[in-house]
Amino acid sequence: MMDQPAAPRSAVYDDAGVASVSERPGFQALLANLKQTFALRAGPGRPLTDFGHFASVLDLGQPLALAISTDGIGTKAIVAQLVDRYDTVGIDCVAMNANDVICVGAEPIAMTDYLAVDVASDRLLEEIGKGLLAGARQANIAIPGGEISQIGEIIRSERKGFGFDLVGTCVGVVEREAVLNGAAIVEGDLIVGLGSSGIHSNGLSLARQVLFQQAGFKPDQYIEEFQQTVGEELLTPTAIYVQPVVQMLNERLPLKSLAHVTGDGLLNLARVASASGFVIELLPEPPAIFSLIEERGQIASEEMYRVFNMGIGFSVVVSPDGADRVKEIAEGHGFRAWTLGHCVEDTQKRVWLNPQGLVGKDGKFTAG
Repeated sequence: MMDQPAAPRSAVYDDAGVASVSERPGFQALLANLKQTFALRAGPGRPLTDFGHFASVLDLGQPLALAISTDGIGTKAIVAQLVDRYDTVGIDCVAMNANDVICVGAEPIAMTDYLAVDVASDRLLEEIGKGLLAGARQANIAIPGGEISQIGEIIRSERKGFGFDLVGTCVGVVEREAVLNGAAIVEGDLIVGLGSSGIHSNGLSLARQVLFQQAGFKPDQYIEEFQQTVGEELLTPTAIYVQPVVQMLNERLPLKSLAHVTGDGLLNLARVASASGFVIELLPEPPAIFSLIEERGQIASEEMYRVFNMGIGFSVVVSPDGADRVKEIAEGHGFRAWTLGHCVEDTQKRVWLNPQGLVGKDGKFTAG
């Protein structure tokens, strides 16, 4: 399948209808308003972290603090409708939230969900529930409640009666003195990458544009390299890294920072509270889904590594004496793991992808 002629050169992720809002005046105004809420809590509930971390950490007035994160599955809901399968997206919802909570050194304990539907289809609700249960088992969390909203006037539907959006809020606990934010990174610390299960839950707007609109694939079209259909490959659940990372935390390994590799790819490494740069010297071969998207969309490497995880779903920055144990734990839980590179002092917080000849900063990669 992959030797068919490529589509005309595609534009970038913004052209798939997902322009970044981070630099827009309205977004900055939103953050300015939210920042003022920090002063409203002088006791329990006082934020201990600023914006920009994977999860927020709140003071509970105790040795333990509360970590909290909210995220959804994005347009993976559209893929589920195209495939007409809904029993895995709950795993993605848990993954997108629990994987963020562990990044501050917290152990996830519970999640609530918000499910918006155009019609309350019995099959849809049951299958989403199955996925939430499966994800909760992998993350070892409870889902004690949530909300269902029937808003057909708002929810877009690719399959009549099955339009939905799924969002979660996950909480975890962490010792206040053990919150990880990357402040302790020093030059020479190593970067260990854990393998992804595929495209996860980011970049699917661009993937759908390239594969379905430009290349003309059908969701039920079988691809030999995937050993399944295009739709099934895109629907592969996001990996949940909670169990290996919690084991690393419990063993008190010399971890410096943790990063969930989502949108912005390995640029997520730079979300640390230190003047550190990240030199990537090894990049494993990405899963076949990324090669197909890159070839059929004629997308530049700079854009691929900005939008997708490219095979690395989570990263651990650790002192050199702890790197081997990090990989042992990850592999013991069924994850591939590689020492990708090392940290350097860098006030610009750049990310060098040496095998690709790319350097990243300010939210993008360029040749360098």
